[in-house]
Amino acid sequence: MENKNVAILGGGPSGLFMFKRLIEAENTGFIIDIFEKNTQLGAGMPYSTLGANQEHITNVSGNEIPDLVTPVADWIQTLPKEILKRFRIDPEKYNDFKVMPRLLFGLYLQNQFELLLDIAKQKGTEVNVFLNTEVIDVIDIPEIKKTAIKTANNLQIEYNYVIICTGHTWPKKLEGKVAGYFDSPYPPSKLEFKANHQIAIKGSSLTAIDAIRTLARSNGDFSTDNTGKASFKLDSGSPDFKMIMHSRNGMLPAVRFHLEDPHLLKDAVLSKAEVEANMLLNDGFLSLDYVFDKNFKQLFKDKEPEFYEKIKDINLEEFVDMAMSVREKVDPFVLLRAEYQEAQKSIKRHESVYWKELLAVLSFAMNYPAKHFSAEDMLRLKRNLMPLISIVIAFVPQSSVEEMLALHEAGVLDIVSVDANSKEEPTKEGGVNYNYIDENGINQSTYFKTFVNCVGQPHLSYTDFPYQSLLEEKIVSPAKLKFRSKNAALAEMENSEEKVNQLSGNYYLSVPGLSINDNFQLLDSYGALNERIYIMAVPYIAGFNPDYSGLDFGEKASSIIIKSINKN
Repeated sequence: MENKNVAILGGGPSGLFMFKRLIEAENTGFIIDIFEKNTQLGAGMPYSTLGANQEHITNVSGNEIPDLVTPVADWIQTLPKEILKRFRIDPEKYNDFKVMPRLLFGLYLQNQFELLLDIAKQKGTEVNVFLNTEVIDVIDIPEIKKTAIKTANNLQIEYNYVIICTGHTWPKKLEGKVAGYFDSPYPPSKLEFKANHQIAIKGSSLTAIDAIRTLARSNGDFSTDNTGKASFKLDSGSPDFKMIMHSRNGMLPAVRFHLEDPHLLKDAVLSKAEVEANMLLNDGFLSLDYVFDKNFKQLFKDKEPEFYEKIKDINLEEFVDMAMSVREKVDPFVLLRAEYQEAQKSIKRHESVYWKELLAVLSFAMNYPAKHFSAEDMLRLKRNLMPLISIVIAFVPQSSVEEMLALHEAGVLDIVSVDANSKEEPTKEGGVNYNYIDENGINQSTYFKTFVNCVGQPHLSYTDFPYQSLLEEKIVSPAKLKFRSKNAALAEMENSEEKVNQLSGNYYLSVPGLSINDNFQLLDSYGALNERIYIMAVPYIAGFNPDYSGLDFGEKASSIIIKSINKN
């Protein structure tokens, strides 16, 4: 059998899981080239200095990580004293239920990649690793059934398969052009500066918390008393330092708790047969209500029958209203402290906050078949369920919560609620005027010398895709979803900013990124798949994959891709 040449573009966590699948594949010979534009395999952006400092913590523990080669707790026992000291880890007290510093986790992922390289070598699989090598173009050559990649140093190689695993992307638009304006908080080292003024933080997600932890350390010090309670004291040179989060709902993300079964996600995705059966009953669309019932409500029947009785007859919107109303009525920092105490009990007793855990299951499960939703259901998902999911399954680590509460008590961290049309307006002098309507309906405009956009990974458009040859040859196409109802489409065209197009008598909703099929293969504008190119780079497929669960996504997507490759 002739060997198949495979290129993995990106050597971060997604590339790691894809590489693992390839070397574990039976009866299939691969020659594998891995291209990583930075110096470290495995870590990617989130777990390297590109996305983390010493103070940044994972929001998952060792027992929640998909299987690699060595469990985290076992790996910790092998670490030299200088690394344990650097990250303040006591191997005798560490266990797989603990979160860990992100940079340390990056070293773990790097080690796992190196172990997989050793396994590949033992199996006789040829693997070539290209570090510090950026792929600048992908060129499909259908006449010879190959796809070529081109690197920044003019290397061009042809492959049977190219798998795009490039991970996080943070485009710079105004950063560097407008003084005090940051398009993202990454790399966090750029936020290590004194700021004797108020700073605007756009967003209140985990990304915002990353920025807050770094900025705080540059302008003051944390300490803990003999009960373990954290407090914060400003530096003498930063008496006017303060951070203000601007959030559309004025809410803070929920706190990490004990997960009863962190691998529930693996079994949650609907089977192909279930999806197809439901689509037959719904004019060719998968019903969001069906997914909500099957992957959320029904899971409570045995585990929490009382909660099931409470929600069994309500629809998705009513459930979101019920869950959000509690948060809307309480001051966000009062709620944060209450959830912190709830989470502490959950972790101590090894008892889950079950409805929150199952919301994570629902988020994961609906991600893969979401491309089969009608445009109407995708808009319901975007406007109703996703705001709740983004808050509840953020799983903020306890140490982050302790610091946020300390900062708030010290008067240097606050949150304001802004409207959906809020906008930051850069000024010639630097900084921004933040314009918004507050929760009392009053127009506000506040000047900030420093502005940090912390809304999280942006969903990038079709035109942002970096491989120009695929765009020019129309190998790729913009993602779109068909409306079930003409009237619904016309209402969106008239009353919202959503992009709706008419094509061959049907109406379509434009969604971010590229069009792909269930196997993560690129689709052209006619819906024809490309058998050679796969993509699991989430920023470019977010329209069809509205939510993703980090490492769990990498594990699941790679399993789908390897099955597809093995069939070819």
